[in-house]
Amino acid sequence: MTRPQRIEVDRDSVERGFAGLVLTVVELLRQLMERQALRRIDAGGLSDEQVEEIGATLMALEEKMTELREHFGLEPADLNLDLGPLGPLLPGPDERA
Repeated sequence: MTRPQRIEVDRDSVERGFAGLVLTVVELLRQLMERQALRRIDAGGLSDEQVEEIGATLMALEEKMTELREHFGLEPADLNLDLGPLGPLLPGPDERA
C-alpha cells in the first residue's frame, strides 16, 4: 500500500486565503450593520448624538477593513465570494439599499 503524497502548500498563500475568508465574513457583517443603522436613522428613533456615534463607528470599521485588506494584499473584490447561480455574496456599491 502506498502512502499518500504530502501536499505542498505555500504558507503565505494559506495565510492570505484564510485572511480573505475571515475578512469576507467581517465585511458581510459590517454591511449588515450599516444597513440596519441606516434603517434606524431613517425611522427617526435615534438622537443626533447616536447618529454621530454610529457614523463614526462605521467609518472607523471601514478604515480598519481597508487597512487589513492592504496588509494582506487583498482587493475589495477578493472578499466577494461567487455563489454561482445565487450571484455574489456581497452587494456592489450600487446595489446596497
